[in-house]
Amino acid sequence: MPSPVGHALAGVGVAWAADLAPGRRAWRAADPKASLFARAGGTLTLVCGALAAAPDLDLFFHIRHRAVTHSLGAVILIFIVATAVTGWVTGMSRPTLPGPGLERERPALPILRIGLMCTAAYGSHLFLDWLAVDTTFPYGLQALWPFSDGWYISGLDLFPATERRDILSLAAFRTNLIAVSREAAILLPVLGLLWLVRVKALAGLATEPAGGHHASE
Repeated sequence: MPSPVGHALAGVGVAWAADLAPGRRAWRAADPKASLFARAGGTLTLVCGALAAAPDLDLFFHIRHRAVTHSLGAVILIFIVATAVTGWVTGMSRPTLPGPGLERERPALPILRIGLMCTAAYGSHLFLDWLAVDTTFPYGLQALWPFSDGWYISGLDLFPATERRDILSLAAFRTNLIAVSREAAILLPVLGLLWLVRVKALAGLATEPAGGHHASE
């Protein structure tokens, strides 16, 4: 299965791809003179990268790997939590921006858009695992739980297996280095293309009027 590095890269790619979808996107645009972190999408892009790697946290708990956390049920839960948290943050922090002679409210975050972005980032983990090599039985992941207990894998072996036992050994280091190199060779060109297209798509959106949009867009 892919490494946390590969999954995190995929999560960042999902965040940047989501910025290309039509709808309210001006809040994702940053001044060209801003920091690289801001231009890359800031905290939300970082959150998407973390969410994409999060299903493997089951390795630290006494639960079956690639089961509940790698399932449609977990994806649905992430959507509910992400939209709820975004709505809570929006309601709790509505600072004002200076206006001509008065102060005006900062536009609310697009709750549904952020919820879907976070959900897609989490779901990318399942997709990459489905495309990967698995050397441990049962092969694949319990992707449709709780609707099905079946285990699914594509057999395409696009991403090589990683070694998560005795990771300080020379053999494990070599295996994981090969895996991360393969992931980077596949994902970094995609990220580079997304970055170029995203920068062009978001250019000038920071100055768009926020009026006419609803918080749930």
